[in-house]
Amino acid sequence: MQNRPPFLVFSDLDGTLLDHTTYDWTPAKPALKRLTDMDVPVVLATSKTAAEVRVVQREMGLAHYPAIVENGAGVVGVSEAAPPKYTKLRSRLNALPAELHRPFIGFGDMSLDDVAKTTGLSRDAAALAKDREFSEPGLWTGTADQQSNFIAALAQCGILARAGGRFLTLSFGKTKKDRMSDIARHYAPRTSIALGDAPNDVEMLEYADLGVIIANPHHAPLPRLTGEDSGRIIRTRTPGPGGWNAAMNSILDGQTLLTKGNSIG
Repeated sequence: MQNRPPFLVFSDLDGTLLDHTTYDWTPAKPALKRLTDMDVPVVLATSKTAAEVRVVQREMGLAHYPAIVENGAGVVGVSEAAPPKYTKLRSRLNALPAELHRPFIGFGDMSLDDVAKTTGLSRDAAALAKDREFSEPGLWTGTADQQSNFIAALAQCGILARAGGRFLTLSFGKTKKDRMSDIARHYAPRTSIALGDAPNDVEMLEYADLGVIIANPHHAPLPRLTGEDSGRIIRTRTPGPGGWNAAMNSILDGQTLLTKGNSIG
């Protein structure tokens, strides 16, 4: 393939390329600039909406690349055959018995101010977060057993529930890994790299040629993943965009050793 990139980078946002609390990404600027100078595509893979991601892409200079949105339920920058599914998803959710879905408080159940308070976003940014097309994130307020019953009932309706760093997100089944596979086939990179911090990033991290688990002290660390013993998946010591920057610079410098138990930055 002509102009085949040496790398293709897939990156989660919240808690990974964006600081968990402040949403700042500037500590990652040096590595992002290096990738831009090398014409390495950086594909954002996030639970955020298309409206949110377009803003972030413009700020980071990544608007000419596709992005995986709403936990893999949709993409931007690639033609989608299927129409938005949010209304259908909410309808099936509301059709569940009240005792099952009552502990789940989705963005569709929240006011604009509620979303802003829950996420720490400004009201303008919260409005973009509520502009959903494919999936429904929300807070779980019930017990673990209740959650298991809720997830099982959703599965009977064809709805997948996935836990992220902040929310339980419902969709009709496409994951970050599914979208990653489609985009990788288009670019045919020599090496794929994935960076993430939360349970909904695990499949993406394990699918990539090199996965980087970004430290996030705001939630329990991911369990040891397939590929860590061989060094194909590594962990950072520094959280958020600082860890992202250290990891990517190490990879680009050829300093990341694929050895058992490797951690960097």
